[in-house]
Amino acid sequence: MSDAVNLPADSGANRVITQNRQVGVATVLTMPLIGYVAKDAASCGFGITKYGAQTDKDWQWRPNCGNGVKTGGSLVTGNNPADTSLAVGPSFAQAWVSALVSRYGNAANSGVRYYDLDNEPDLWWDTHRDVAPTGLKYDQLRDRTYQYAAAIKTADPAAQTLGPVVMGWTYYWHSPYDGQRQDWQTPDDRNAHGGTPLVPWYLQQMKAYELAHGKRILDFLDLHYYPAASGVALSPAGNTATQALRLNSTRSLWDPSYVDESWIASAGPDGGIVKLIPRMREWVNANYPGTKLAITEYNWGAPEHINGALAQADVLGIFGREGLDLATLWSPPQSSQPLAFAFRIYRNYNGSGGRFGETSVSAASSAQDRLAIYAAEESATGALTLVVINKTAGNLSAPLTLSHFTSGGLVQGWRYSAAQLNGITRLPDQGLSGVTFTSTYPANSITLYRVPGRRL
Repeated sequence: MSDAVNLPADSGANRVITQNRQVGVATVLTMPLIGYVAKDAASCGFGITKYGAQTDKDWQWRPNCGNGVKTGGSLVTGNNPADTSLAVGPSFAQAWVSALVSRYGNAANSGVRYYDLDNEPDLWWDTHRDVAPTGLKYDQLRDRTYQYAAAIKTADPAAQTLGPVVMGWTYYWHSPYDGQRQDWQTPDDRNAHGGTPLVPWYLQQMKAYELAHGKRILDFLDLHYYPAASGVALSPAGNTATQALRLNSTRSLWDPSYVDESWIASAGPDGGIVKLIPRMREWVNANYPGTKLAITEYNWGAPEHINGALAQADVLGIFGREGLDLATLWSPPQSSQPLAFAFRIYRNYNGSGGRFGETSVSAASSAQDRLAIYAAEESATGALTLVVINKTAGNLSAPLTLSHFTSGGLVQGWRYSAAQLNGITRLPDQGLSGVTFTSTYPANSITLYRVPGRRL
């Protein structure tokens, strides 16, 4: 919802794009594929005066807007989508992108680069029931992707598209149609497509389009992912057990031996092993090689606590090591919260633009679940940067040995920890003993080292 009053120039989208350009941030713009857009900021899909009393309503801002559930528990049906929305099609998408190109330039020249092909179409039957009361089938999702992605590429051939943008584990494997009906054992729609899970099938269809038309219309496989364990995502830090679970659950992003500590373990498939980023890569390699990987919604919770900062730092290290191409957090922390310092360790550890290196290099810990390590090379200088995360409640001492690297000076260090939550502390420089240096990592801490030198 936007408070813009001078459309189309002063729109909510334009405000976000302009702000992003001012601070050098790329925009990921959500392009509606649902077939409707809101006609204003005040109308509602299930007006009480039109459809009768309902079990809940917007008490403060729009008291006539109900939730679409009648007082007896049945759903309001037969409502008019025009109550709240305007019908649009692929031509709307093409016209909007053309307008953005006219205003900001094309994607290759500082314009909007990334277009999400809507948002969580697997849940429209629940979140947008006034205009899409029935879950999409495989073919419907494919066809809308063909139509709208092609329209975006026609208006801006350099634009990058991301899909299918489904919300989580269940819908990597099933269609919205089967999910709405809770049809997990004998899913009619999936079985009608050879039993192939939704995401691999979707990638196959995108490859088929390119083979038929000589043009790629999907650039990124984009999935949303929230750890499913209770109390982790979108939640405060919680008790000691929840905090330990939060730090352990980052393994679901990569570890083929980690059985998810949630309902996923019993729901399958693969015995509850998520290994999300390797799985995404396997799906791409098998079904549409060359497609990049994106997670445009994720959240590990606890932005107010060092536990959330530790988890986020671990997640960012995993993203880099596993070769994820794009990720966006839902939603950003306040600048003073511990979670924000997890980003600063990688993006501005010294307050003067010091950044974790651009090129990932191999780094291994004998206990990655307790003392996680990530490494990268600075492209401009050849210096090695390392992030070491003590995920435990006690101090840990360990030697750090460099291989295939020649040091060119003292090791510099910076640290964020529970002992100093409002800033990153500069550590004393230290020398190397041959190719090794030993440090003590305080409990619940994130340490960044910069080692001048070059790879051999």
